[in-house]
Amino acid sequence: MKKLIGDFDFCDGTIDFYLRVHSLLNKEIVVLDLGAGRASWYEDDYCLIRKELRCLKGKVKKIIASDVDKIVLENKSVDFCLYHRPYEEIPVEDHSIDIVICDYVFEHIQDVDFFLKSLNRIIKKNGWVCARTPHKYNYIAFVSSLIPNYLHSKVVKIFQPGRLEVDVFPAYYKLNTLSALRKHFTGYENNTFLFRSSPAYYFGNKILLYFLQGMHRLIPKVFVSNLFVFLQKK
Repeated sequence: MKKLIGDFDFCDGTIDFYLRVHSLLNKEIVVLDLGAGRASWYEDDYCLIRKELRCLKGKVKKIIASDVDKIVLENKSVDFCLYHRPYEEIPVEDHSIDIVICDYVFEHIQDVDFFLKSLNRIIKKNGWVCARTPHKYNYIAFVSSLIPNYLHSKVVKIFQPGRLEVDVFPAYYKLNTLSALRKHFTGYENNTFLFRSSPAYYFGNKILLYFLQGMHRLIPKVFVSNLFVFLQKK
């Protein structure tokens, strides 16, 4: 097998997404990584380029990790870590955040109204929401929606053998279509698009990976894509 120079493929969603995030960065802004978890990638990602792009510490005035799971306190990729209970206000001042990053978070939002209220409170005018999330009709999201949430960690363990149970969370897919984003983010300029991502679930089997890569190129984009969400508050 040919070596992939840089250890990333032609449709690496992490690299594409964070390159776009980087275009919005400067040393004067405050970034909140909402739903950041423990940042397993910071310790586990073997691709140095991808890891460097994803780590925003030192590239902005301040990067904060926030989550409703106490595991966020183990996050080593940021300047500050904040734990708050579900449906509690995020403990930051009103209109103090320039960019909110939600990396595979939208699919886990159950109370959309509360989530939007929280974002609107903390984001500055002209600030950004930058998110990536599976499209609701992505085949993985569709299968996930058919499986009870209490079984997700067991199923994910089969499809992604290296993923820990602590990194698996319930999914609801309420903000995971272009129309849902237009409906709910009415006070934002919407720059969302579909990104045809590399397969993420293939049992660690290279043959299956190659098959899925071919499938991702051929079938309609909506069934294999992530939403790359870039929303600017008016």
